[in-house]
Amino acid sequence: MSYRDLRNFTEMMRALGYVRLISMENFRNPNFPLVAEVLKWLVKRYDPSADINGDTDTEQDRIIFIKSVAEFMATKAHIKLNTKKLYQADGYAVKELIKVTSVLYNAMKTNTADTADMGDEEDSSPVSFDISSRISELKEARRLASEITSKGAGLYDLLGKEVDLREQRTIVIAKQLEINEVEHSLAASIKAVENEIRKTLNMLDNVASDEANLEAKIEKKRNELERNQKRLQTLQSVRPAYMDEYEKLEEDLQKLYDAYLIRFRNLTYLESQLEDYNRLEQDKFEETEEALKKMANRLKSDDKETFFLDHKRAGSDDDDDDESSGSEDDDDDDDLEGGGRPIARRNRPDAAGAGGRVKGNMMGDISEESDDSGDSDIDLDEDDQEDDDDDDDSDDIEMPTKNTRSRQPKPTDLNDSDNDF
Repeated sequence: MSYRDLRNFTEMMRALGYVRLISMENFRNPNFPLVAEVLKWLVKRYDPSADINGDTDTEQDRIIFIKSVAEFMATKAHIKLNTKKLYQADGYAVKELIKVTSVLYNAMKTNTADTADMGDEEDSSPVSFDISSRISELKEARRLASEITSKGAGLYDLLGKEVDLREQRTIVIAKQLEINEVEHSLAASIKAVENEIRKTLNMLDNVASDEANLEAKIEKKRNELERNQKRLQTLQSVRPAYMDEYEKLEEDLQKLYDAYLIRFRNLTYLESQLEDYNRLEQDKFEETEEALKKMANRLKSDDKETFFLDHKRAGSDDDDDDESSGSEDDDDDDDLEGGGRPIARRNRPDAAGAGGRVKGNMMGDISEESDDSGDSDIDLDEDDQEDDDDDDDSDDIEMPTKNTRSRQPKPTDLNDSDNDF
């Protein structure tokens, strides 16, 4: 696209009498509506009787419009247009439009060259030019042009074969013709033509018989068709013998199918419920197992703490027990020296009755009478224990401290407790 092309196009359109003023800025960007309007005006100006579909709403309509215009210009005016550039509707489309406008402008300029004055060139009024009066001459010229083109193409093909035909023509011309060979060839040709004529006459004679045969076959097929139709109607009207049983079985099948659907639906529902129940049970089992694990871990930790606390208290309690056992042994010796018979010592058990120690003399020179007295002492201890159960609440308040001390195991007992674990 150039400035000169745009200027020439606008000036030629103004000279041809286009009603709208075209600016050179209209084709800076694609402007398909303007290009379509110009093409329609040029087609009508070239041939007022031309019928071009001017719909350009959709893409397909625009493509059809461009193709129809290009085909019209190619066949009527022998002007080849580039449809791709026309569809772009920008400056490149102006080059294609100039091809059509230049033809019309030159024709108008030729007819008005003798009558135009120099002053009229400055006049901007459009010059009227009507080409409709010479439409018949244009049609005849186009027909002759197309005929000349076809004849030229045929002549070109024949001239291409002239090389081979020239040799054959030279040989035939140089050859001496003999009358006998000519007569023989003519006789053969006559016989061949007579045979073809005879065959044609025989075929014409047999047309009637062939027609009769064909009519007989058609009638036969028609009768067969009627019989088959009647048989079909008879079969359709007659009810089969097994139809009642078939309908009964069909009803039973429908009932069974309904029952099957109900059972299948119930089975599916129960299976889903069973899956939900199993899942809940599994969740409960896992929760219970987790709780048991946590409880076992907590008990283990509590046992360890209790074991360490008991072990710490055991050392202090053992010292107290050794001192108390020494003082008791001294008292037992004094009793033996004074009376000659050991006096049974009763130690009052703790309030709970559990974990208390029975202290006494372990001397080996005690007489057999002391055994009887020991039995009586045990009975007395049992009576005293029953009396102690009825003691005041004040003794029960002091029980936990005493009981905890009396329950502290000795070092030998600690070793046994380890074996228990």
